[in-house]
Amino acid sequence: MQNISRDMGKSPETQILNYIPVNNELATSGQPTPVQIEAIGAAGYDCVINLAMHDSTDALYEEGGMVSEAGMNYFHIPVPFNAPSSEHLQLFLNVMKALSGQKVWLHCAYNWRASAFTHHYKRKVLGLTASNELEMLVLQQWQPDEAWSAFFEL
Repeated sequence: MQNISRDMGKSPETQILNYIPVNNELATSGQPTPVQIEAIGAAGYDCVINLAMHDSTDALYEEGGMVSEAGMNYFHIPVPFNAPSSEHLQLFLNVMKALSGQKVWLHCAYNWRASAFTHHYKRKVLGLTASNELEMLVLQQWQPDEAWSAFFEL
């Protein structure tokens, strides 16, 4: 996996795997490291939402504590990679609505789950239809299986 950020080197949080700035209030990425979590907090983010499972690639056992220590709130919505559901999506959308006006960092292991959920958020909450070109580059690295193809159709 590579970092596809256009502004690599400008700030520590943009060095995170598959970083995508969605808008001024939302960014997505793959799993950040402990140092990167500190950088996310220092960059003014209010919350981190983790969609990865506790045993996903490079998962941090104490991520919630690290996020809290960096001055942010932490929400964990564990989405099994082989079984994303409409219930996961509804919970995510509800959390995002509750966090309206806050700066949110959304991540999973590689930014595949996060990009899929962001796709729905942009359509259903923000009313947007066009995808971010960086988001498309992340999704091109991944060939969604039947479960994820169905998820995109929700």
